[in-house]
Amino acid sequence: MVPGAERPVVLPLLERESELASATRAVDALCGTAPAGGLLVYRGAAGLGKTALLNEVRRFAAGRCAVWSARGGETVTSVPFHGVRQLLQPALMAGESGGATAGEALDARELLGDRYEIVGPALGIAPPGTQHADPQGVRDGLDLLVDRLAEVHGPLLLVIDDAHWADLETLAWLASFAVRPPGGPPVLVVVAYRTEEAVGETARHLQTLGTAARLRVSLRALTPEATAELTRATLGEEADDPFCREVWAVTGGNAYETVELLAKVQDSGLAPAEESASALRALGASARGKGLVARLEELGANTTKFAWAAAVLGTDISLDLAISLSGLGWEEAAECAERLRVARILEGTDPLEFVHPLIAGAVYRAIPPAMRTALHGRAAWAVSRSGRGAAAAAPHLLEVHPDNDAELVGQLREAAAENLAVGAPDAARRCLERALLEPPLPAVRARVLYELGCATLLTSPATTVGHLRAALDSPDLDPALRVDVVFRLAQALTHNNQTGEAAQVVAEEVARAEPGQDRMRLQAAHFLWEGVRAVEDNGPARSGRLREVARPLTGRDNTERVLLMLRAFDGTARGESAEEIVQIGERALLNGRLAPGVGWADPAWGFEAPALLGLSYAFADRLDQAESLFNEALRAFEISGWSGGHLAFAHALVGYAHRRRGRLAEAESYLRESLRLADRVGDGLPMHWDAACMLIDTLLARGHVEAAQDAAERHAFAPPYSSSIVIPDAQSVRGRLLLAQGRHDEAVAELDAAGRALTARGRHNIVMAPWACDLARALAPTDPVRAAELARYARDRAERFGTDTAIGVALSCEASLKEGPAAVSLLAHAVEHLDASPCAYERAVARVEYGIAADLPVELTRGLELARRCGADGLVARAEQAMAGIR
Repeated sequence: MVPGAERPVVLPLLERESELASATRAVDALCGTAPAGGLLVYRGAAGLGKTALLNEVRRFAAGRCAVWSARGGETVTSVPFHGVRQLLQPALMAGESGGATAGEALDARELLGDRYEIVGPALGIAPPGTQHADPQGVRDGLDLLVDRLAEVHGPLLLVIDDAHWADLETLAWLASFAVRPPGGPPVLVVVAYRTEEAVGETARHLQTLGTAARLRVSLRALTPEATAELTRATLGEEADDPFCREVWAVTGGNAYETVELLAKVQDSGLAPAEESASALRALGASARGKGLVARLEELGANTTKFAWAAAVLGTDISLDLAISLSGLGWEEAAECAERLRVARILEGTDPLEFVHPLIAGAVYRAIPPAMRTALHGRAAWAVSRSGRGAAAAAPHLLEVHPDNDAELVGQLREAAAENLAVGAPDAARRCLERALLEPPLPAVRARVLYELGCATLLTSPATTVGHLRAALDSPDLDPALRVDVVFRLAQALTHNNQTGEAAQVVAEEVARAEPGQDRMRLQAAHFLWEGVRAVEDNGPARSGRLREVARPLTGRDNTERVLLMLRAFDGTARGESAEEIVQIGERALLNGRLAPGVGWADPAWGFEAPALLGLSYAFADRLDQAESLFNEALRAFEISGWSGGHLAFAHALVGYAHRRRGRLAEAESYLRESLRLADRVGDGLPMHWDAACMLIDTLLARGHVEAAQDAAERHAFAPPYSSSIVIPDAQSVRGRLLLAQGRHDEAVAELDAAGRALTARGRHNIVMAPWACDLARALAPTDPVRAAELARYARDRAERFGTDTAIGVALSCEASLKEGPAAVSLLAHAVEHLDASPCAYERAVARVEYGIAADLPVELTRGLELARRCGADGLVARAEQAMAGIR
């Protein structure tokens, strides 16, 4: 024992009755007969008793539920998923005895299932993979893990102290987890943070938590009365009023400083009377700031060095790393650690922790700046040498001054790769931005910029664009990497709703590239981004060039396969022969499947080309092939843990396949899920346009006009339209919505504009862009000549395309302009075609209209039954009304 050692003190909780009562109720609800979770947030300045409140919450829950805790730290805010690992690793790595076993490692795999490879690296229980992990996918996997842990352990209490110093990845997960709808697993999350320390993204996440909390408490300093009560509880009832008032004056009612001051009064033997009050300020100063530093220095130079090492390491302080960093021997270090424990500066054995964050911060800031930087450099070396990996060393590398160190650049790039593999692109970005400051060698700089762009591709297309442009402008860019940079830049521009610029970037590279595979890949990329533009200068000319390029291709490599996919979709949009389009699509596959390298989750080409191929099959009435491709996309993105824009788009594709099938309720469900997923990525992105358009089209088919309008308003489905094409055509669907609302003149103008724009591009598919039939029906009462022309145009284009769906729809449109036997004959032919079509909703419409026109109850009944199976409520109502009239 160190002479004069200070005894430990317990902080009584005064003036916290309401906060404790709320915590008691929350824990009782969590552990009751009908367990219910929730969120409690305690916030306030340093030293007001947040940690003590959390200790009480843990005490309430002890023995009644599983309790796991985490704590942020000033020097570990840049360590991704540090808080998550503190919270959840104990549940996965240790059993009742506290030791890990092989059997328990297997349990982690069982709990996570196919998410193990995605979430395991973030939890630190599996090595990072080679692919970038989608942050949203990791968060979803963590949600799943907590749900399953609650099934295994029962109610869970998750406690996070000093959340203002938690890493952003943990806070992002907590913010998303805490705002899930009620009715989930019984998990109570309790968070405490300092208001004055929360800034930037940290403040935003904590604000989200506060808004979602059932209780958010702002703690206040103790009153003079509570300070006096605490003083007498600690020193005895003989403490007089002047002495108690001076305690309050010295500490300002700060609970932590009050308890520390009273402990020092006890240790010094000072009498709690008025004549001793003048000595309180000197004693109080020794508990914080310079006084704390002076107290530390009194413990000796070696003890100070050990404390500095611990402060640089932050939280969960590994004893071997602290010894390595301090340069002390084992016995000497053990003695220093014991002195610091007795002095209430450190606690624990291995790992060590600072008793209070205020102490940790004071010690860290007391280290001379040059020494602090040097210690971080030594810490990075020690962490790397210990085998913990580059990512674990990165927080220390970030603190080292730039010094043209090529090895450090390599370490930071390696750390960035590890961070991307665990789903922490922001941490990767920080590493790569710091690498640029070193700076890297000129030849390496362009590659770092490319890696920086790739780090943000899934989460921030706009940021990606800037980095990739800088890489492309670098004179030292490796020619072998240039094509990848161009492709990624075009992809990012398109995802950022800048499709025209994407096409232009690729066109410029095509013009400067030498003949060969790289040029052919760039040509394919140019056809891709030009083809998905909503507006282009000369669509027919581009289609002609693509047709000529694709004509001799057999699909011998992935570039040829992508070009064939693009050719199939272009032919679909133009309304060419569906049979020939299917044949082209088959050449794009390898043994009937997507070839390796052009799959949904393959990074070389992206998901756009397979999506266009699947849509080509859908409009060619090959819905089996389309659904197979789209379901494969859903599985591929889920297995890869891509829960952001990729998974949102996959849900939209699967939903639209259901829409084409006529499974309208199922389609609506998938499309709403698509939009929910897309909302987590950002606003107004191309994926929003597709999913919203498909949803509105589906709701109109169901007869839910008000719901369609609500969706249009919520997702800003109105001009100006997306810079990328939307499936089905957005302007056509908006015109249909306006018609359903009775806004006739606006609808006619919108549909007419859609027709002019599409035909100018040479796009004549009347199912993909249903403007002609809707406009014909709208104009029939006022301009029957134009309506008839449109109907003839639609039928001609449908017959050229050649699918039963397109021909049946066109015949139904033509019939709507006729009366009597002519209408009946056309509808009979429409039914014949649609009976051979996989599109049940269009078949139901034709049968209902045929039954009404021909006055055939049997046909009307068949249409009614089919409409009910489709979930087409508006069509059901029309058929039932017609049936009532026949009776």
